[in-house]
Amino acid sequence: MIRLDATTILLQWAVGGLLFLWVTCRHRQVGIGYGWLLRITYMVMLVSAFVVAVLTEVVIEREIIMMGVVAATTVPLLSSYSKRKEENKYLNPNLDLVAPILGIAALVVAALDAGGPPALAIARTLIGAIFLGVVSDAMLLGHWYLVQPGLTRAPLLELVRLIGIIWPFELAVLLYPTGMLSVINGNIDDGYGGLLGWFWLACTLMTIVLVFVTRAALKERQYSAVMAATGLLYLAILTGFGMDLVARATLA
Repeated sequence: MIRLDATTILLQWAVGGLLFLWVTCRHRQVGIGYGWLLRITYMVMLVSAFVVAVLTEVVIEREIIMMGVVAATTVPLLSSYSKRKEENKYLNPNLDLVAPILGIAALVVAALDAGGPPALAIARTLIGAIFLGVVSDAMLLGHWYLVQPGLTRAPLLELVRLIGIIWPFELAVLLYPTGMLSVINGNIDDGYGGLLGWFWLACTLMTIVLVFVTRAALKERQYSAVMAATGLLYLAILTGFGMDLVARATLA
């Protein structure tokens, strides 16, 4: 089973997003403003996760590590901002690895607190974080081409390719018993006569279809192809989150 916990979901989203911020920025091709945007966005999510935890149910170890993730995200943000006027504006990308590494520790604590088979709980939590993070960062990076239109498509292609690689692992951990197969075959009642199970299946299949269509769009030479790919990634966020969150809601 999967525990539907808003704090953990926000934590997963932020940790996954910070991980793929490093994946993109390690090439030193994307402008420093992209790093500012993502660090601030995910810091807001982490603080929101902490507030939700305080208002609902505190897992003290998770929350302590979560604040460490906020601090570890603040360091490269301030460092990058201080270098904004220097000729070499690029930050040491390894500074961005500290936050997701700490975040993984917080997610392991959250997974163990959720109960159920420990290995399966950890796998679902960590792979879910990676999946949500890569889909979100791909969409945000697509928008960044409006700010930096001369940017090569390689960073965006890398994230889209990684979505396709991670998708089967997300599917596997959600199907593993007791998983979504039990909902589809009727062994678990979703409360809507099986509708949620079929909705989840549609989201799952549409996500991987959108990955292939996005990659095809990025093969076109026109700049408008990047904007088309970004629109497709908007849809991929909706279906990707449907794939993850509908499973959580159904199996909770």
